[in-house]
Amino acid sequence: MTEEKNEKKIRQAFLEKNWSEIKSQNSWTIFKVMSEFVEGFEKLAKIGPCVSIFGSARTQPDNKYYLMAEEIAEKLVQNGYGVITGGGPGIMEAGNKGARKAGGKSVGLNIHLPFEQYDNKYIDSDKLINFDYFFVRKVMFVRYSQGFIGMPGGMGTLDEIFEAITLIQTEKIGRFPIVLVGREYWGGLIDWLKAIVCQQFKNVSEEDFDLITLVDTTDEAVDAINDFYSKYLLSPNF
Repeated sequence: MTEEKNEKKIRQAFLEKNWSEIKSQNSWTIFKVMSEFVEGFEKLAKIGPCVSIFGSARTQPDNKYYLMAEEIAEKLVQNGYGVITGGGPGIMEAGNKGARKAGGKSVGLNIHLPFEQYDNKYIDSDKLINFDYFFVRKVMFVRYSQGFIGMPGGMGTLDEIFEAITLIQTEKIGRFPIVLVGREYWGGLIDWLKAIVCQQFKNVSEEDFDLITLVDTTDEAVDAINDFYSKYLLSPNF
């Protein structure tokens, strides 16, 4: 975002609006949000058991984690799951590509952004949904996923992973498996959470770490999902 555009957004937030402007703007926003929820519910209502794969849009096709995400998605489909991604390039593309290759359901929950994000070509045509609002998109992730796999990613990936952890920790959704792939990437974060957030500041509990499985291989990632569901029947979260 340019400095000029950023400043304009900040200034607009402080502008006083009359009642007519407030009512008009709020009404439009409410209906837009409702329309995104309705489209998501209608398209995903009968999707069946799926696993969400999170990860960076910047990951290139020759990167080992792109290849791992593609393989994980392919193996998930072979084990009876569909795959949900953020619908964009990078790890998201890899997830949809692997699902498509294995002949499974390939879902893309795309978000309109000024950079990086565009829908990839491996999403099923009837399972691509475009969102303007991140919070609506995240509801769709957790409502229709029976597991979450976190590949290396940036702020958006961290947001999605911690959203899932928070909802499970607070018992807003079931205790679905959360698998982080790549100890070299996630290990430092987990160490910091344990040493500083948990032990030093007591802001989380020791048992919260039982919600996360840290792995290094595609087989370990898929096994973590399968091992969890060997005890349960697959069903939607809510």
